[in-house]
Amino acid sequence: MNAPSSVIRRQVLDRVYAATRNAAGSVEQTVLPRDYIRRGALSAESRIELMIHRLREYDAEVTECAPEALPAVIVEQLKKSGRSIFAAPAGLPAEWLAPGFAWKVDRNLTTREIEEADGVVTACFCGVADSGTIVLHHTAAEGRRVLSLLPDWHLCILRASQVVETLPEYFSRCDQLPALVTRLVTWISGPSATADIEMTRIKGVHGPRFLHVILVRDQGAE
Repeated sequence: MNAPSSVIRRQVLDRVYAATRNAAGSVEQTVLPRDYIRRGALSAESRIELMIHRLREYDAEVTECAPEALPAVIVEQLKKSGRSIFAAPAGLPAEWLAPGFAWKVDRNLTTREIEEADGVVTACFCGVADSGTIVLHHTAAEGRRVLSLLPDWHLCILRASQVVETLPEYFSRCDQLPALVTRLVTWISGPSATADIEMTRIKGVHGPRFLHVILVRDQGAE
């Protein structure tokens, strides 16, 4: 008769404990080396170029602009999308809510109301150039997670000063803002897509099929 899984698990843990304790009976703790790259070496311009390159590799569309041109560029991108109804987080800057479109501002929108939107416009917390990943911490200007997952089209505003080269640098920014560490985080590396066993690519399975990024060339990039 086979032993219950709980008994087997206990036997395994007992053997691990026996193998790691020292002569005094205490469990030895090994300090693991942390010699991985913690900070990138690219210049500010090279870092931004890498971020743009990675995003485009993932089939995201990227438009660059100066800070003062952002409202006009948002209008341009919304018009080019051919869509008319957009969802927006409650904390999105008022000047980003372009006139001439129907806006569903998320003040406890239902799932059905969000699904009725053609697209969504959000800010973001950070961009990781090494992987081309946009990170949402779902603050007031980034919106709830459901807001950025249900609409088919996502326009995300990313500032050059928010782009870091490596993942450890992103975590360093989180350490500077401890209130954000416990928040739900969404990682976006291009439009949603997956492939079956025959490598047939299908878009929109886990989120928006179309990702558009406006990269704002602000002066805060180092």
